[in-house]
Amino acid sequence: MSVALAAEADAARAPDPKNALLRVTDVSKRFGGLLAVDACHFDIREGSITGLIGPNGAGKTTLFNIIAGVFPPSGGRITFAGEDVTGLASHALFHKGLVRTFQIPHEFHRMTVLENLLLVPPGQTGERVWNGWLRWGAVRRQEAALQRRALDVLDFLGMSHVKDSLAGHLSGGQKKLLELGRTMMTDARLVLLDEPGAGVNKTLLIEIAEFIRRLNRERGYTICIIEHDMDLIAALCDPVIVMAEGRVLMEGSMAEVRAHPEVLEAYLGQPTGAAA
Repeated sequence: MSVALAAEADAARAPDPKNALLRVTDVSKRFGGLLAVDACHFDIREGSITGLIGPNGAGKTTLFNIIAGVFPPSGGRITFAGEDVTGLASHALFHKGLVRTFQIPHEFHRMTVLENLLLVPPGQTGERVWNGWLRWGAVRRQEAALQRRALDVLDFLGMSHVKDSLAGHLSGGQKKLLELGRTMMTDARLVLLDEPGAGVNKTLLIEIAEFIRRLNRERGYTICIIEHDMDLIAALCDPVIVMAEGRVLMEGSMAEVRAHPEVLEAYLGQPTGAAA
C-alpha cells in the first residue's frame, strides 16, 4: 500500500471527536516505581461496542479503574460527554451515566435478586426517614415504579423465575446477568463491562452476548468490554483496542487485530518479523 493510501486508511479509522462519548488522552498511572498505564490515548464512540483486550498484566483493569473513578490517573485527561471528568470519584461518574461492572460480581448475597435491583437507583425519596411520614404517597408511587422497572429488567434477562431467590444462591452465570441488570436500573450512557464471560459456560455466554447486543441496540447503551474470550470480542466489538505493557498497541477491526504482528508478539511471544 502506498504512503498516501495508508494515510487515507488511517484517517478513515481515526476517531471523530464530535462522536466521542469518552476520550482518554495520554492517561498514565504509577504505583510507586511501577508504570502500570503508559500514556494511553483512545476514544470510545457513542453507540459503539468497543473491545479492550491484551495479555494478563497489560493494564486493562487498571485503566478501567481510572476511567470509572476508582483512583485518579497520575497524568493525562479523561473527558465524558464533552466534560472533563479526570479524577472524579466513582459515585460522581455514576450520576453522570458512567457505570462499570466487575469480573467478580458484587451482589448483596443475603438479599433477593429483586431487592438487589431495587437498591441501585440513586436519590430515592424513601431514603430520607422523614419522607416516610411527610411524603408517604410519593414514596409509595416511586417504589411501585421502581418495582415495575426491576421486573421489566428481570423479564428482559430471563430471570423472572429467580426474582425472590437470594442473590448468593445464583450460579456464576446468573450473577453476571444480575450485574447487567443492575446497570439497567440506572440511566447509564456508558457501561464498562469487566470480563462478562469469565467463569461462564458457553451456553450462557451466548445468552450474555445477545443481552449485550440488545442493551446496545434497544436501550442505546455505549459499551466497552474487557474480555479474554476472543470469539466473544469478535462477535460483539468494533473497534477493538489492544493493550500490552500498559500501552495501546493498536485499534482496529478484529480481523486487523488478528493480523497485526505486534499483537501476535504480545500474545504469543513471537518476535515481530520472525519466520512463521
